[in-house]
Formats: sequence, C-alpha cells, structure tokens
Amino acid sequence: MASIDLNSDVGESFGNWTMGDDAAIFRSVSSANIACGFHAGDPSTIAQTCRDAVAAGISIGAHVGYRDLAGFGRRFLDCSPTELADDVLYQLGALEGIARAAGGRISYVKPHGALYNTIVTHQVQAQAVVDAVKAFGGDLPMLLLPGSVALAAAEAAGLRGVAEAFADRAYNPDGTLVSRREPGAVLHDEDAVAANMVRLATEGTIVARDGSTIKTSAESICLHGDTAGAVSMAAAVRRELEAAGVDIRSFV
Repeated sequence: MASIDLNSDVGESFGNWTMGDDAAIFRSVSSANIACGFHAGDPSTIAQTCRDAVAAGISIGAHVGYRDLAGFGRRFLDCSPTELADDVLYQLGALEGIARAAGGRISYVKPHGALYNTIVTHQVQAQAVVDAVKAFGGDLPMLLLPGSVALAAAEAAGLRGVAEAFADRAYNPDGTLVSRREPGAVLHDEDAVAANMVRLATEGTIVARDGSTIKTSAESICLHGDTAGAVSMAAAVRRELEAAGVDIRSFV
C-alpha cells in the first residue's frame, strides 16, 4: 500500500482573532505545522495547538517565518543571513519549549509563506534557514518544495529534505506555486483537489493551471488551515486517498 503524509498550517490565531479550526482539521491530517509567533500565533494559541496535536497523535512541526505579524509572513524581508538564522533559531526554541510542556516535541521544520517561497531560489536565505535548523540540533527533517535550493542545501548539510505538494494551491507549469496575488492561486473545488492529490500519490503527477502535467515526488501534502472550507477539503482529500488505497501516515 502506498502512503503519504497530510500536513496543515495551524496555530495561527492571535488573541481574540481566530484563524481556522485546528481541532477539526486534526481529524484528517497526520502532521501539524504550528506557527511559532513571528508570522502568527500567540503563546496561549500555540500551547493549546500543541496540546491538541499531542492528544490527536499528530506530529508537530515548527512553522517558522519572517518576523512579520502585520503581513502574516507573506511579504519578503531583505534581512541579513545572520538575522534570519537567529530569528529561525528563536522560533524553534520557543516552540520546542511549549511542545515539551504539552508532552510532545518538534519533529520537523517547515518554513512559512514568503520565506518558504523565497528559499526556493534564494541561496543565501536558504542557507541561513538550514544553518539555523542545523544549529538547533536533532537533525530535524525540513519540509520543502521539490527542486528548491533549500531542499538541496538541507541535504548537503546532512538533514533530511522532505518534498511536499500543495492540495489547495495552483501550480505554474515549472512546478512553482502561483502567486497569491494572482486570481485562482487558491483552489476551492474539493473534487478537483482530491482527484489531483490521488493522482499525485498514485502516479507522481500534478496538473498545473494550464492543464500541463508536472512530474513530482512528494512525501507530504499540505492543506492550508486558513483556506475557506479547509476542514471539509482536508476530509475529502483524506477520504479519496484512502479510497484509492493510500495510507495516511506522518513522514516522521
């Protein structure tokens, strides 16, 4: 039986402002990318998300991002590699402490938003993020886009690079994600999304927005917790994958 991980970006509420329904989406996914307080998430939100993830038996990942609460981490920051590495290390330490108090631990790292997209091609920032993860210790796997310079840098540093695909995002023909600034970048058709993810898991291909086929090898599928209808979409993707004989299992 084939297997694949389902991950979701969670813990992104802040104070009285609520983002997504993390407890509900935990019924479908196998890994939780928990915000670390820089792009989203406050200490109490992060702590409750960790407790919920531990209770659900879900792997905890550090969703590290740019220090940009106002922009939700979706704006590029031209920071120095030292500053970026220090920011990533700070976030890892904060989440590890909270996760341990909840009875869990960080088991992988996934960059968020603009940082994730930047280190697809930005060698300096990619290396800074990898250096921070390496300095943190534990040789944590890194969840990254296939073909990215960050994935190559992680593997060169002796870290496990885990390629992922995005269920609810449109792809360009070159395998990159369509910018959120463009119409149609976020997908909402559950049937089409689920069919595309079954194709990924069973055939190793994804259909891009122009109808072309992209060959890819992914160990994990991301479903954004802040996408409208995320809970229903996650359930649909899991249901169709299992119906196709694919086992849902964390990659760690």
